Amino acid sequence: MLARRQVVSVCATATVDEIERTGGTALAVGAELGVDNDVDTLFTGVEAGLAGRPLDILVNNAAAAPAGPLGATTRKEFDHLFAVNVRAPYFIIQRALPLLRDGGRIVTISSVATRMANPAQTSFAMTKGAVETMTMTLANELGVRGITVNAVAPGATRTATNGSFFEAPGLVELIAATTALDRLGGPDDVADVVAFLASDAARWITGQVIDASGGLFLGPRAG
Repeated sequence: MLARRQVVSVCATATVDEIERTGGTALAVGAELGVDNDVDTLFTGVEAGLAGRPLDILVNNAAAAPAGPLGATTRKEFDHLFAVNVRAPYFIIQRALPLLRDGGRIVTISSVATRMANPAQTSFAMTKGAVETMTMTLANELGVRGITVNAVAPGATRTATNGSFFEAPGLVELIAATTALDRLGGPDDVADVVAFLASDAARWITGQVIDASGGLFLGPRAG
């Protein structure tokens, strides 16, 4: 079984391959967020890859997983969550702004955890609430440059890195039963929303949080 870091590396390589197959150019830059000098490490690779060209789109997608309920979360886990989920995207945006062209796009991944009361995800939901506030305030600040700033809030989404979580008996069925569109989400369900926000078609949308959960926990479903 591959470790999470190995899975992420494999996914990054596959993404680069897919972009190049469709005629684009891409490079993968490895950096661990939430540690000292994380943003410097990231942008050393990014700036080298850009080679003086402007940055068009920034998507903040990396995140640390929920640490657990209030009674079980340690200070170390709490600090790590905020370092990865809040501090990293904030300073990544700060570092990216001189590179980002006027009319560029910033999209940050939030979560439906901000609109639900889930005691097992209190600290995680707090981090996502922070980036949603950041999204609104930065949209107001950066609009004069034509830069749109939005967030996307996925629900339960099976990916290459979390697939084992959904192997618990009955979990997928339970999630589907509480989702308006009656199924578990997949990466493309979220990626397509991000792609829309990054496109010219979304040029008049900014400061918004777009729910991409398939209608998770909207309320009781008709029997």
